Amino acid sequence: MAGYRKLGRTSDQRKAMLRSLVTGLLYNGKIVTTEARAKEVRKIAEGLIAMAVREKDNYETVKVTAKVARKDENGKRVKEVVDGKKVTLYDEVEKEIKKDKPSRLHARRQMLRVLYPVTEVPAQRAGRKKNTKSVDLPAKLFDEIAPKYVNRNGGYTRIVKIGQRKGDGAMEVLLELV
Repeated sequence: MAGYRKLGRTSDQRKAMLRSLVTGLLYNGKIVTTEARAKEVRKIAEGLIAMAVREKDNYETVKVTAKVARKDENGKRVKEVVDGKKVTLYDEVEKEIKKDKPSRLHARRQMLRVLYPVTEVPAQRAGRKKNTKSVDLPAKLFDEIAPKYVNRNGGYTRIVKIGQRKGDGAMEVLLELV
């Protein structure tokens, strides 16, 4: 007996599909899929969440100074002419950042092996391309999802049966974070 379901796909297609479903589950909090797929996605997602819970507080805060471009009231960079060239003016700002310890960094890289990059697109038509943001899913796992499950030993997801799909009669389920 195999240790996993093949889902009627070649290995590369299956891995891509499962990565996509796990990414969707962790980004949205729930997905609708077939029962067999949900059971496979659940294994992967629960492993990632368990890793995030373990490494949630494993960082140190460090103060750093960074150069930030000076901006005017319209949000455009302030430029100054020096030796006949336009040069942007910079201000030094002190920031406090989270620096991952080695085990948390390793966990973040393990998560990035599974999760696809997610880009958030604004709903309004104007500025659709310009205002897109890249979402840091490992940070979301560490900062938002893991604190909810600190006192819970596994069982981070729930499968709720919806009914049979109209086209092929496959059992559809709702896979959601508890």
